[in-house]
Amino acid sequence: MNRISTSLFTLSLLVLLSACSGNSSNESQLSTDITAADVTEHITFLSSDELKGREAGTADEAKAANYIADYFRDFGLEPAGNGQTYFQEFTINTSVLNNPHSTDTTGEKRLSKNVAALLQGTGDSDEFIIIGAHYDHLGYGKFGSLYRGEELRIHNGADDNASGTTGLLELAQYFSSNRPETDILFLAFSGEEMGLLGSAHYADNPTVDLSNALAMINMDMIGRMSDNKLMIFGMGTAENWTDIMNAANTDSLDLNLVKDGTGSSDHTSFYYKSIPVLHYFTDTHSDYHRPSDDADYINAEGEVLALNHLVRVVEQLDALNQDQLVFTEAPSEQRQSMRLDGPTLGVLPDYGYDGKGMKITGTNAGGAAANAGLIGGDVIVAIGDMELEDIYGYMGALNKLKKGQLTTITVLRDGNRITMDLQL
Repeated sequence: MNRISTSLFTLSLLVLLSACSGNSSNESQLSTDITAADVTEHITFLSSDELKGREAGTADEAKAANYIADYFRDFGLEPAGNGQTYFQEFTINTSVLNNPHSTDTTGEKRLSKNVAALLQGTGDSDEFIIIGAHYDHLGYGKFGSLYRGEELRIHNGADDNASGTTGLLELAQYFSSNRPETDILFLAFSGEEMGLLGSAHYADNPTVDLSNALAMINMDMIGRMSDNKLMIFGMGTAENWTDIMNAANTDSLDLNLVKDGTGSSDHTSFYYKSIPVLHYFTDTHSDYHRPSDDADYINAEGEVLALNHLVRVVEQLDALNQDQLVFTEAPSEQRQSMRLDGPTLGVLPDYGYDGKGMKITGTNAGGAAANAGLIGGDVIVAIGDMELEDIYGYMGALNKLKKGQLTTITVLRDGNRITMDLQL
């Protein structure tokens, strides 16, 4: 990469802007350490009703983008967007709200933006580490929501993904005070909820030379840690990831290390550029893509544990180069996104399960699965006459069914195959 250098004029301008900043949210003195208080402060603002769910391409999303950029500037990070700004703009066609792979060009056009900043390391290598998270969410839930009420409600997205955005800010603050030798590129993506639009745009139109990227670390839904459990995807994208993860685990977290290099989050866009990737994730929950994903349910102390683990990973990467962390193609079929357009069962998938079918960790009371008799630990292997290979097959099967339809569901429970009636 050609290291991003800032002209004297730009530096002077940044100093002036910093002195004149009117963002009152920055007036509180955040700790240079990663703390639960700072995590709570950021998530509380980003998931507040004031931002109305941060739907991509809206004025409310722009408020969040400005909030992120203001902090990047205050932490001393250099602009890494277009035109010596922190922003990389891209156009969203709203036809993607119903189909993320749509080629229809007649929909409403919106301008959205990624937020990009560079922390110069103390060394002289051209290589850099990417740390990213998406900051958009579902707005009022007109698309992508699993809420089935009639009234439009704000989907604040505290865990998805104010938590990951907060992690981005906390890590930017931490490393600005504890600079590694290697540069770090911080990226806040928009349009993730519409089909990884922002990260795909950045990967195809990078503001730095991605051939010098050592690794990309993505944070998506890291705010609901339970029982010290942390899932990290991407183990199959470099041979030494597992050793690095375990060496960083000085807090004795219960790590679930998953080989997959792709999925329904932004690391996927960089996997397809042959960059080793990681995805930090504290698992799904019953508030996912619903109005109830609020700050009240965030485990700030758990997020601190996840971020401290990530810090130790970056510290290990700082001692490596691309010859020592080599991209490998992850095993198994890779999928870019999961989209559910049919009825829901009200189950919590076990994303770390790699056997045949879809294992669940629990059900939502009153949901179709609970009413049918499913319990945590069941592995769904068929819906009706459709056999399921994995979670993607599960979602594909549901997309073929209609709400109110009567069918059957087959699970493996304690080694036994059980079929039950299912009312959708």
